[in-house]
Amino acid sequence: MLKELANVRQASEEPRHRWFADDYFDLMVWAGKRGEFIGLQLCYDKSGDEHALTWHKNTGFSHHRVDSGELQRPYKATPILVADGALDIVSLTHLFKERSRIIDQQVAQFVLGKIEAIQPGFETH
Repeated sequence: MLKELANVRQASEEPRHRWFADDYFDLMVWAGKRGEFIGLQLCYDKSGDEHALTWHKNTGFSHHRVDSGELQRPYKATPILVADGALDIVSLTHLFKERSRIIDQQVAQFVLGKIEAIQPGFETH
């Protein structure tokens, strides 16, 4: 079940953000100066084939696989996002609804609304 992390470090020159996490998801949401949501990043399947769904009000959606920096290297590198095709919106929607029941419902509804607005067949290459 997603829970909000307390005392998330904020950079003064960047939009305020909130971080929610559980064993499957990491969710970051960014708010503008008036408190309106301006972006989100939902990382999912953290212990498996981790992916990140990102939305920003100026650029829209992107979907990436998270390269952890651990595979095929003799040292641990910084994780990076790499393009990665289709998104299973149905499964993601179901799991997010299930795991976001106890977080701030304004945040949960914002994220769910964005996920549900994704067009069928959405892909990032």
